Amino acid sequence: MQIQPPSSFSASLELDGLPVLVCGGGPAALSAIRGLLDSGAVVTVVAPEIGAIVADLAGRGLLIVHRRAPAPEDFQDAALVVPATGVAESDQMIAVTARDHGVPAVSPAAAAVERPAGAGSVILVGGGPGDPGLLTVAGLEAINEADVIVCDRLAPLSALQHARPEALIIDVAKIPRGTSTSQERINEILIEHASTGKTVVRLKGGDPFVFGRGGEEWQACAAAGLPVTVIPGISSAIAGPALAGVPLTHRELTQGFTVISGHAPPGDAGSTLNWQALATANTTLVIMMGVATLPAITAELIKHGLAVDTPAMTVADAAMPSQQAVRGTVTDIAELTRDAGIKPPAITVIGAVAGFTPA
Repeated sequence: MQIQPPSSFSASLELDGLPVLVCGGGPAALSAIRGLLDSGAVVTVVAPEIGAIVADLAGRGLLIVHRRAPAPEDFQDAALVVPATGVAESDQMIAVTARDHGVPAVSPAAAAVERPAGAGSVILVGGGPGDPGLLTVAGLEAINEADVIVCDRLAPLSALQHARPEALIIDVAKIPRGTSTSQERINEILIEHASTGKTVVRLKGGDPFVFGRGGEEWQACAAAGLPVTVIPGISSAIAGPALAGVPLTHRELTQGFTVISGHAPPGDAGSTLNWQALATANTTLVIMMGVATLPAITAELIKHGLAVDTPAMTVADAAMPSQQAVRGTVTDIAELTRDAGIKPPAITVIGAVAGFTPA
């Protein structure tokens, strides 16, 4: 028995709690793994090598088994098998083996279709906050047309199911305090592939120009003489609070908002922010990449005059099934965020709107 790939699982099969075996731990498996996890499946990945993005998902309920090939017991424990090695012959063999064990498997990808060579180009695609439903139509079309897709861990990975079977998917994840691909190397990858006449999509989470280093990538590609197109995405700075029920502006509460990076805390040599001005600006503050530095940031804002009872909220995994939010004040939001076990990606909103209720 064979069923359709993960793209149609939600419409044809109830996956919540279902044990699923994914054979492959590289870029070819990203779409399937992300979609299965979002559907509530209990996912085990068997592969000789594990990519950075897949390894990062291990902290979100994914079981990883380092093995050159799946063993008989792997199939026996599975209710569904997903071949995702990226090699058509290997995927076909896995599907046949699954059938021999009486386990349904997804259909291996269709054969590649030759396309005429053209001039190379780079498309910077903002993927939105994580839910593939919040990816723009233009972004989806770019994924569908790409020869090469260079993706981040926060991109809407399940949208990769819409890539052509022959498209090359490259994992360039930057894992906090873990595996990381340097920005210089990412620039080189874009240029290397586009210079051979390929259409290269750089798929990011959020918007490529909001703490996404899209400007640096555009400059590097333009300097290499490559045409660059930008497809904006919904920034998580806006989407995260909205999905948690917090409007960043409200005519009765605030007339603006400021988005800042919390990567470099107050007092750090790399921080260029005027914390005194931020504390007295009377606008909503949106802090990105600030989970680890939130205690120092909130203390600095209070020191410079921000009222201790100013409402605050942290939202994590916005737009994903694992989304969670905690609310408090600028005084205790760092402690509440820590106690809730919140880890990146997360956004903290500080200002009157963080106490917003519709009533």
